[in-house]
Amino acid sequence: MKAMILAAGLGKRMLPLTQNTPKPLLKVAGRPLLEHHILNLKAAGFTELVVNAAYLAQQIVDFCGDGRRWGVKIHVSVEAQPLETAGGIVKAMPFLGNKPFIVVNSDIYSHFPLKILQKCSPSIGGAHLVLVPNPPHNTVGDFSLVEQQVQPLTQPSLTFSGIGAYHIDFFSGLAQGRRPLKPLLDAAIANQSVTGEFYEGPWADIGTPQRLQALNERPMNWEAVR
Repeated sequence: MKAMILAAGLGKRMLPLTQNTPKPLLKVAGRPLLEHHILNLKAAGFTELVVNAAYLAQQIVDFCGDGRRWGVKIHVSVEAQPLETAGGIVKAMPFLGNKPFIVVNSDIYSHFPLKILQKCSPSIGGAHLVLVPNPPHNTVGDFSLVEQQVQPLTQPSLTFSGIGAYHIDFFSGLAQGRRPLKPLLDAAIANQSVTGEFYEGPWADIGTPQRLQALNERPMNWEAVR
């Protein structure tokens, strides 16, 4: 199973930290966020990775290289302009193969055991999402979860962690271009094609300088997931 790391965002909310540095290369515990994900994926058995890049893309390209310094293979999918989540995945489909794959947002930090997703088999055209307790910046939540089936937002609600597994047909037939993921998930949820699981361990959405600082100040076993 292959994995994709989403690293193409503009990082506007992280200014001024992202003035000259793409958000995935900002550091947590002295290591770039992107490297945390690469190492976590490798430890979970994912050795073929795709990373997309747009803003200050050359820095991402130079940092990743071909992945050999981490013992993995990396292909960087460069976007002339950020294509949003689904658009970036659609553009990268030629590198993701014809089997289910996982996607991880680069602007999160988590100890979720990614190895679990190696055995995940989303239904045809479906997905499997990792959901977490609602953080202070998203108290409304994104979805609900009933007996491992993701449901439209009701109460109690949960937040999408930015970690998920997708059947290859989830994105099949979609034209390349700018496209958000949420409408695709909503349609699949309406067809009862999205399963999920609840994770209560360490997780953070690093969307602002304040959240990055708070994460760096949090007592943490940074290598626990590996």
